[in-house]
Amino acid sequence: MAETFTKWDVTEHLGTKEDVRLYLEACFEEDPGDGSLIRAALNDVARASRGDGGGR
Repeated sequence: MAETFTKWDVTEHLGTKEDVRLYLEACFEEDPGDGSLIRAALNDVARASRGDGGGR
């Protein structure tokens, strides 16, 4: 039986300032040290706040 996957977009789950704060906090903790995860997270937050990626 083949597995099926659905698209998941974090911006659909960044609906409040608290959601954003917790998301960024987790990304800062998990960043490998080169800032790549932090940059991606900031991009996600920007998309969520503009509304073109879901979320707020």
